[in-house]
Amino acid sequence: MKHVLLSLALVFTLSGTAAQAREPDPLASAPTSTWAADTWRSMAAMVAPESGLPADNIDGGLDPASRARYTSPTNIGSYIWSAIAARRLDVIGEREQTERIERALDAVARLPRHADSGQFYNWYDPATLEMLRTWPPTGAPIEPFVSSVDNAWLATALMVVRQAVPRLRTKAENLLTAMDFAFYYDPAARGPDFPAGLMRGGFWVEQPSGCSVPGNYPGRGPNVFYTCHHYGSFNSETRMISYVAIALGQVPPAHYFAAWRTFPATCDWSWQEMLPVGQERTYFGVPVFEGAYRYRGLQFVPSWGGDMFEALMPNLFVPEERWGPRSWGGNHPVYVRGQIEHGLRDAGYGHWGFSPASDPFGGYREYGVDAMGLDSAGYTSDRERTSVDYGFGDCPGRAPQPEPAVYGDGVVTPHAVFLAARFAPAAAVAELAKLRADFDIYGPGGFYDSVAVRSGTVARRYLALDQGMVMAALGNLLGGDLLRDAFTRGGAQRLLRPVIAAEEFTL
Repeated sequence: MKHVLLSLALVFTLSGTAAQAREPDPLASAPTSTWAADTWRSMAAMVAPESGLPADNIDGGLDPASRARYTSPTNIGSYIWSAIAARRLDVIGEREQTERIERALDAVARLPRHADSGQFYNWYDPATLEMLRTWPPTGAPIEPFVSSVDNAWLATALMVVRQAVPRLRTKAENLLTAMDFAFYYDPAARGPDFPAGLMRGGFWVEQPSGCSVPGNYPGRGPNVFYTCHHYGSFNSETRMISYVAIALGQVPPAHYFAAWRTFPATCDWSWQEMLPVGQERTYFGVPVFEGAYRYRGLQFVPSWGGDMFEALMPNLFVPEERWGPRSWGGNHPVYVRGQIEHGLRDAGYGHWGFSPASDPFGGYREYGVDAMGLDSAGYTSDRERTSVDYGFGDCPGRAPQPEPAVYGDGVVTPHAVFLAARFAPAAAVAELAKLRADFDIYGPGGFYDSVAVRSGTVARRYLALDQGMVMAALGNLLGGDLLRDAFTRGGAQRLLRPVIAAEEFTL
């Protein structure tokens, strides 16, 4: 099987200007049906039988006793869209799909939520549906929080259900209609005279022990306590909040242009990873610095931490490369190439695919390609946290530092490879085959969550979010863009597509 898969990674092209050979589709002969069936097995194993909602994670042996005693809106959304993908790929039948999703929606309707916004809290017990106030693994107190990005992923799943499962449209619509994302939208985030605002990270209903800002943007109900930060990095998974809110008609479409592609190329912003290149443009009345970074001969709009999850998860539901041929259509393939370049050539791991995942040595951690993220502290690709610093022109305190001579124990996660498969299918199939050949990384629920490639240490567990990304990627690639088609019908086509189509990155 190894040699068959590796042979599929070969790409043949005709040189010259007349024609280019049609590349064979590596996914067509890869064991995709096995990947889908096994990945779904892990999702199904995470479901609490008491409620029909998934847990956050389960161990690699799929032992029900190892099922986590907490879940989130993102985990629930991941399970719902995975069931839709599993049906399209003939892993489960239509009746099972409908019964599973209907039971999940009925449970979601019973969850405690913030009444004035219709938004859900961040942590629940999947068995009892109670909002958590203590953390199950440790007993540490939880200050109930309403997360904008987690609610966006649940809303995404509801938007998919109302189109992909017509029988459940009303139940999904009832939950979705109550969710008001304008509660997070601060129209003055970039100043009173700036023509568009940003989204807050979320809010607490009760004043938390840490930093918070009292307020209530829609003016409905009592004040809440907002996070002190806004989501200002454009190329991030948090753009899904904007996509959902714009598609639902809850915030102005011009909001799409308020976040920073990179921060400006002045010393006031010299804390960012490197000095960007770019130019100013205006869209829908909003001025945008179309900044870009350069790494190993590639030019792209960076994510916050340099990881695949931020850059490509929203693309599972919005056809960004098609709607934005002068922006995402150029950026996504280049971004994937940068990750491959880092893993195979720069760091020399022999593997690639860097994204937040389970730490093979315990816990959870962010991984990425430091040079491809805005944050100068950066997500690193190895557990030793080997970073780079390119400096920032002549700005004080930001002289360039020597590049690392070596990298340590790089941590690769398979979900990052699946996310990249749309833009580098041959490389993705080859990498997944090589991961299986080199490491004990495949179990009864599909690929385990991550591996440290120098030591060979594997995180033998499954996360609902990461398995949900794998199922969504396979559902789209093998099922005719099933999830993208369902999400984008209606408001997304009418309100979101025009703003994405207008932009031109500096690529």
